Amino acid sequence: QVQLEESGGGLVQTGDSLRLSCVTSGRRTFTMGWFRQAPGKEREFVAAIGGSFGDTDYADAVKGRFTISTDDARPTLYLQMDRLNVEGTGIYFCALDTGAMTRVAENYDYWGQGTQDAVSS
Repeated sequence: QVQLEESGGGLVQTGDSLRLSCVTSGRRTFTMGWFRQAPGKEREFVAAIGGSFGDTDYADAVKGRFTISTDDARPTLYLQMDRLNVEGTGIYFCALDTGAMTRVAENYDYWGQGTQDAVSS
């Protein structure tokens, strides 16, 4: 049974940074990703990392501001979020996928409970 636990959320102002962490138990999977659910909206893809060489993929809205990375020793998934804006508000979920890297939430097999971020203007 794979378990995920996110941390690092909080209340910040526009332009600030946050670093999210997701500690996983169980085996390292091929793809790991972050999703965000804003109030009243559907869950959306933020970033993913996977493949033999640690390929990364980012949603256009966060490209150049967010960085996804892993620490395989634990393993732990991170999301460094810089120059946050109000659109960054929401619950952030980490997810693991045993298949190829994808932006489709339904393809991910395991999910954490989420960590709340709020960005004020």
